[in-house]
Amino acid sequence: MQNFEAYLKAHIPKAPSFHPTFDEALGAMLLAGGKRFRPQLLLAVVNAYAPLLREGAYPVALAVEMLHTYSLVHDDLPVMDDADLRRGEPTLHKRYDEVTAVLVGDALNTHAFYLIADAPLHSDMKVELVKELAYSGGIGGMVLGQAIDCHFEGERLSSEQVDFLHEYKTGRLIAASLKMGAIIAGLDEKSRERLFDFGLDVGLLFQIQDDIIDATKSSEDAGKTTGNDEDKNSYINHFGLEGSIERADRLAEKIEKQMVGFDAPLRAKLEPILNRYLNRHRKR
Repeated sequence: MQNFEAYLKAHIPKAPSFHPTFDEALGAMLLAGGKRFRPQLLLAVVNAYAPLLREGAYPVALAVEMLHTYSLVHDDLPVMDDADLRRGEPTLHKRYDEVTAVLVGDALNTHAFYLIADAPLHSDMKVELVKELAYSGGIGGMVLGQAIDCHFEGERLSSEQVDFLHEYKTGRLIAASLKMGAIIAGLDEKSRERLFDFGLDVGLLFQIQDDIIDATKSSEDAGKTTGNDEDKNSYINHFGLEGSIERADRLAEKIEKQMVGFDAPLRAKLEPILNRYLNRHRKR
């Protein structure tokens, strides 16, 4: 991922003007770091099946990271989670102001699609990529999940509804990252959907682990504001700490079994990434 990180730093969006802070604010949360988990998944699929397209896939991987980062900027706003810390840095509305944070999020969201449109890939492929990211990052995924999360804050959902909420809020963008890699690699529709379904499981595991981290780590250790989920439909609030760990264990085992069924090139690229995260809920 060193090459991708260098690409990201060389392609931070710029908006030079006489505004005193907007141009700087655009890149602040991208440059603050992060796991780059979604770009890693996308590029792993491309590297497994079409390594010659890796550099052509970098703009698409950056688009996914950019859209994810916009969601974090908006998620941290006072109207949502009112968080002070993200990626070990002050959140944008704390560092600058709320208006700047809102508009930076808007800019990162829209610029993600500019990056895909401008990528050195076939036009038909770029249309498919735009459709997938727009839907899974929007009303067919993350935005719908966020709407449900905010609307039902303080109101207990059923366990099935909790899974639906987090599948949409977190799981579908992770799943889309894998599917978008499959689109670039030219895999057939069945393979794309198999990777998407696999990504939904990975996304749910990721969310349960984040809920466990929120309940067990300080903001300084986590690099983001924690202890902020008391009114949320989190897994901890529904199933308790031990129940959430058990659910994470079951999902981690399921994901490991699914990876065994992948062909050798894909397994070789995905295992090193996922093995770093499968049991992070145990590292407390």
